[in-house]
Amino acid sequence: MSERMIEQFMEMVRIPSESGNEAEFISYLENEYKKLGAAVVIDSYGNLIGKLPAKGSEGKETILLSCHADTVKPGIGIEPIIENGIIRSKGETILAADDKAGIAEMLEALRTATIHPPIEIAISRQEEVGLHGVKNMDFTLLSARKGFLLDNDTLDTIVIGGPSYFTIDVDITGRAAHAGMEPEKGINAIQAAARAISALRLGRLDHETTANVGVIEGGMIRNGVPDKVKFLAECRSLNHEKAAALAQEMEKTIYREVKNYGAKVGIQVNNLCKAVDIPNDSVTVKIATKALKSVGIDAQTTFITGFTDASIYNNKGIEMAVVGIGAQLEHSCQEQINISDMEKAVGMLLEIFRLCCE
Repeated sequence: MSERMIEQFMEMVRIPSESGNEAEFISYLENEYKKLGAAVVIDSYGNLIGKLPAKGSEGKETILLSCHADTVKPGIGIEPIIENGIIRSKGETILAADDKAGIAEMLEALRTATIHPPIEIAISRQEEVGLHGVKNMDFTLLSARKGFLLDNDTLDTIVIGGPSYFTIDVDITGRAAHAGMEPEKGINAIQAAARAISALRLGRLDHETTANVGVIEGGMIRNGVPDKVKFLAECRSLNHEKAAALAQEMEKTIYREVKNYGAKVGIQVNNLCKAVDIPNDSVTVKIATKALKSVGIDAQTTFITGFTDASIYNNKGIEMAVVGIGAQLEHSCQEQINISDMEKAVGMLLEIFRLCCE
């Protein structure tokens, strides 16, 4: 089992699929799922949706299995290596275990299962850059009301909640001038932005709330007073009202500081997803907990202030628990995964299938 899965995983990570450029990998997966007997369609946004009939059971509720196809950068030219049972890249790129390990584990479980309920498969695009794929997914193609997202790192936690997430895009307009000859005629947009950013509350604000400024762009020449700057901020919280209040606070602070400096500002605030949580005694959590125990793992439920596609599925009324794939150090060139953890993940999925058929 593991040799075939590992060989396919290493084949998949060599196919580049950085966010926005997943088409080649989605095409590869379309062929793989069809080999398993799935009816596969690619929706208008480029997400893959597959349907597999029940195997060894009849009349059971359909479940949804989901992963994402895209990776963070640098994800081109990945060369995986195996050392002491651990797969990593040579070090110049990510490994792309997030989330191709989840896909490899899913494919192997579907190949080897002797029993499973009807299964729907959703492989999204552009998860890493704002959940764009699942937000634009054609949900009319899905009928499942419960499922499992394979996109948690550790196997010993089950993610049952995610945050409300607000993006704050800021455009500042000052006045250009020669920095040496007549700086007093200018309004420095970079300094206006700096004042606004320095007035924001950033970082971890409490146990469930964070805020950040991640991008700032502005200026063209060293000796010119810059008249244009933009920066990208965000805030998130497991409490929706708290996140909304923080986004409003950030917007007001930015507006006040920029206006007081004499520049103009345009601010766009978007709520990309709303905080969700599913109960510890929900069906998917109970099944995932039992399935992990069958492979020797006593899993605990947890909330994260990162976000996954599960936030959108749950917002859409599909109860989704997030289960682990065994990856470590994701989003870094030190990313790695233990083969034994991948095998445990497959065992977990096989037991999920069996429990869903009881």
